[in-house]
Order: sequence, then structure tokens, then C-alpha cells
Amino acid sequence: MRRSLPHRTGSTRPVDYGDRVKIALMDSGIGLLAAAAAVRRLRPDADLVLSSDPDGMPWGPRTPRDVTERAIAVARAAAAHAPDALIVACNTASVHALPALRAELEPAIPVIGTVPAIKPASAGGRPFAIWATPATTGSPYQSALIRDFAGPAAVTEVPCPGLADGVQLADEAGIERAIAAAAALTPEDVGDVVLGCTHYELVAARIRAAIGRPVVLHGSADAVAAQALRRIGAPAADRPGPPGGLTVILSGRESVLSDQALGYAEARLLRAVTSAR
Repeated sequence: MRRSLPHRTGSTRPVDYGDRVKIALMDSGIGLLAAAAAVRRLRPDADLVLSSDPDGMPWGPRTPRDVTERAIAVARAAAAHAPDALIVACNTASVHALPALRAELEPAIPVIGTVPAIKPASAGGRPFAIWATPATTGSPYQSALIRDFAGPAAVTEVPCPGLADGVQLADEAGIERAIAAAAALTPEDVGDVVLGCTHYELVAARIRAAIGRPVVLHGSADAVAAQALRRIGAPAADRPGPPGGLTVILSGRESVLSDQALGYAEARLLRAVTSAR
């Protein structure tokens, strides 16, 4: 079915979906798996393109200019597969490169950024914490989000050195150390924790267990997946259909899901659904 879709610029784009929707996701590494799995759950028939940059990660310590240059290269590799939308499943790239990515790709390809879920975490008015990379913790970007969306709730910013790297490498000992250190910095009265890096969503159960008391974890994967489908006018599937395909791009090279990625349930879900084709 062909339809014309409105975009941020006010222009329209005719998209011929037929029986397929194609969503691309980009990140420095495997943090995009959480959002990819969320898209897969909403639209099992969607073709997915996962474009990341293992050669250049981590992006956090890089300058904004470096992050932007690498993000554009990763986005171009995804765009070559003609997706209907691109999810920037990376907080660092969303902070530094989102305007450049939109200038590069829109209106031809809608670009959906990732924002820490500070607003929903603050909805109950109780104290909450934001777990984020050291580069993001205390940054003007995160401070502005807290000022604009946290309201009167008390906010504790918790740096998590080494956690994203540990998740990327599936380094069990490194993950355990980083989570334990962050949990120790999380106040006892905190009832909600914002996961301010997409990698952290892959170890959400371990984070909850380390905190050791009931908390609500707020990730971004489900929200950005739903927003991407809304942007292209593609509702969640209401009936089973043929499973979608999966394309993996690592620093511009077509590849497959790595052994490290397959250590996480989200990657195994993507492989299982794709294998059912």
C-alpha cells in the first residue's frame, strides 16, 4: 500500500510498504539490541537493519565532532539499505549528532532519537536516580533534561564507569563490578532508576537485583520503537505474518550477530524470529 507521510519539515514522502516495513537502528555497539527487540515484538514482520561501529567505540570519550562524524558514517551504512525510518538507539549520538543526522537523512528517512526517560520517572514525584556514562553524568545536556522534566522530584545522577564497555564485551566480571559500584551510589529512598545508556537495558534484571529492593527501571527502547512506527504510519501487527529479515552492519561491513551479542536475550529473540522465515 502506498501512502504519503508527513514529516518534521512539513513535506511528505510516498512510501510503498507492501507487506513489509523496514526499520534501521544505529548505535556505537550492541546497545541497539534493546530497541531492535522492541520493534520486533511490535512488528515481527519488520525487516531490521542494525548498524553499529565496533571499530570506533566507545563513543562517549570522543569529542562531539568525532561522535558526529562516526554517527553519520554509521547512519549512511544503514541508509544504503533504504529503511523506512532510522532509530538512533544511542544516547551519546542523540546528544551530539541528532541535528546532523536529521539534516543528512530527512525528509527521505525519518530519524528518531533516544532521550533518557526522565519525564516518566518523575511522574510519581518520588526520588529517582539516573544511571549514565561518566561523560553524560553532570553534562549540560542531562542537566537541562532534569531541569525541564524532573519537576520537584529529587534526582541523583549516578555515573557508571565501565558498564557500557562491560556489556559490549559481555565481560561478566566487569558488568558485576560496575553495577555493584553504581548500586552503592544509589540512595535508599530511590524508587525509580532511569537507564541513561541503551547498553544498560540489556542487563536490567541484574541492575534490579543489585539494587536489592523494589525499583522501577525506565528504559527508552519501547518508547523509541513505538515512535518509529508512528512516524511512518505503521501500526503494531494485529495478526501473525511472515517474520522479518535481519541485516547486521559492523563499521560499514555486513556481518552477523556476534557471540557477545548473542549472550543477551534480545539478540537471541532477533535471531529466533529471523530463523523462522
